[in-house]
Amino acid sequence: MAESKNYVLTHGLSGKIGGMLVFRQMNGKTFVSTIPEKSDEVSEKQKAQRRRFRNATVYGKSALENPENRAIYEAVAAKKGRTPFIAAVADFLNAPEIELIDLSDYTGQQGDIIKVEAHDDTLVKEVHVSIINADGSTIEEGQAMPDASGYVWTYIAQQNNDNLDGNKIVVSVSDLPGNVTTEER
Repeated sequence: MAESKNYVLTHGLSGKIGGMLVFRQMNGKTFVSTIPEKSDEVSEKQKAQRRRFRNATVYGKSALENPENRAIYEAVAAKKGRTPFIAAVADFLNAPEIELIDLSDYTGQQGDIIKVEAHDDTLVKEVHVSIINADGSTIEEGQAMPDASGYVWTYIAQQNNDNLDGNKIVVSVSDLPGNVTTEER
C-alpha cells in the first residue's frame, strides 16, 4: 500500500476510483492501493471469524446494558481513546494472559503461597488454582486473591501435600466476558 504525502489532489481522499484504486484514510494519512480481490467462496476460517465477531458484537451490546459492566468499559474506553462498545468487543475477542506462575514459595505445606501474574485488556475477573496429584486426583483447589493492582494473584495452600512427585499446578484465569486461559506447571 502506497502512502500519499502532502499531495493536494489526494489529501483526504477516500474510496474507489475507476475500479482500479482504493484510497484510505488512516491516522490522518492518505493511503492508496489496488482494489482487493474478493472471492465468492467463504472459507471455514472466514465463517468462524465472522461468527466470532458476531458474538463479540452481541456481547458488546449486552455488556453495556449492565450498569456495572458499562462503568468498567467506560473507564477502559477513556484510557484508550475508544468507545465503551469497542472496549467491550475487544475484551470479548482477547483472552486474558498468564505472565507467570511462581511456585518458589510452595513446598507442599499448608499456608504456602502460589503467586500468579495475569493481565487482560480490561479486567482479570478470577484466578482459579488446582493442585493435582500424580494419579490425577485433585488435592485441593480454590480461588486466588488479587493484590491492589489486580495483576498479582495469591493462592494460599489449605492443606499439606506430603508427596510433590508428579504433581501439577493448574491455573485458570478468566475475564469479564468469560474467556479462560489455562496453564499448568
